[in-house]
Amino acid sequence: MNDCVCNALSDSRPGTEPDVEPATPAWMAIFSLAMGVFGLLTAEYLPASLLTPIATDLGVSEALAGQAVTVTAVVALFAGLLVPGLTRGIDRRWVLLGFSTLMIASNLLVAVSSSFAVLLVMRILLGIALGGFWSMAAAVAMRLVPGALLPRALSIIFSGIAVGTVVAVPLGSYLGGLYGWRSAFFAAAAVGVVTLVFQSCTLPRLAPRRPARLRTVLEVLLRPGIAMGMFGCVLVHSGHFAMFTYVRPFLEGTTGIGPQGLALMLLGFGAANFVGTLLGGWLLERHPLATLVLMPALVGVAALALVLLPASVPGQAVLLAIWGLAFGGVPVAWSNWVASAVPDQAESAGGMVVASVQSAIATGAAAGGAMFSLGGSAGVFVAAAALMLLAALLIALRVRVPSADARQV
Repeated sequence: MNDCVCNALSDSRPGTEPDVEPATPAWMAIFSLAMGVFGLLTAEYLPASLLTPIATDLGVSEALAGQAVTVTAVVALFAGLLVPGLTRGIDRRWVLLGFSTLMIASNLLVAVSSSFAVLLVMRILLGIALGGFWSMAAAVAMRLVPGALLPRALSIIFSGIAVGTVVAVPLGSYLGGLYGWRSAFFAAAAVGVVTLVFQSCTLPRLAPRRPARLRTVLEVLLRPGIAMGMFGCVLVHSGHFAMFTYVRPFLEGTTGIGPQGLALMLLGFGAANFVGTLLGGWLLERHPLATLVLMPALVGVAALALVLLPASVPGQAVLLAIWGLAFGGVPVAWSNWVASAVPDQAESAGGMVVASVQSAIATGAAAGGAMFSLGGSAGVFVAAAALMLLAALLIALRVRVPSADARQV
């Protein structure tokens, strides 16, 4: 089924392959990348839903336990910048399969970790896989489908984020309540095994096209308008992850909800996030800049409402769903923006996006931990809401969206 694509993508020597657009889309390979996104996001998000039991079992504070997210993000930041260059002579198929293998190993080792320090070390493996995968995802997608189908392919790939949000967080909370937090990481490892098998069967050979180096990333960042766009991306993700890392303590503290009720609320968040991914793709085709502005603005308003309005389970469930809906299109929007703005250096641009997002995750989680220690979960949500609204204003005034002609690869 994918013979045409495989031939078009692999008939050149590594590092010298011309930019040949595939004649037919390799949709099964695209779905395998979505599965990879799902597996990685499942692993990355699990600490957010298991923060309290992890902290209790390993004898650390919730603020410190939240740094399991930070260490993964910091490693992913550097991996996104360095891995494309370090693996520039290797078939991208094998590199992607290697990331899935690291994901499996990380989840298994976290599940059997005996201390919080060991857990943090094991999360480093996940950070390498996460950063490396994200840096290559858009570039690989550009080689698997014709250019006209790239937005659809990116929407499918990044729907893995939404599905991961739907499944990972509520399932982690549910499994943690029934069988202990370690069971959730065993389940994540099983997802990784399925992902590895699926990718092994569907990904074609993908010889590297251009040597990717750190210098190229810096050159891309210096192009007009790119740095400001990346700064907006950092602000949006920092605000979101500052709140999301501490969403469980916030909901438990305001409503006194138990593990099963919490799982249902987070399931609603994830379902809304999935819808938001589809809606965001539709809006991006019509109003790309307005979509980039609207999403963080809605998240900021929802976060303020969660703090300021009287707390009730139904009311917070609705606000949580609005938050999920608004944030659903954010990963697709920024990946689409950078792919449109820098179509000639896709892997380098991908590394830049990974660095921006993962630095934002690390900053958000770390700053959220400091704010949590000072002002509790409500303080985290107020500060993050202000950051989201500031990001929306900055994007509206300073971020430029490429014209239709400029998006042509």
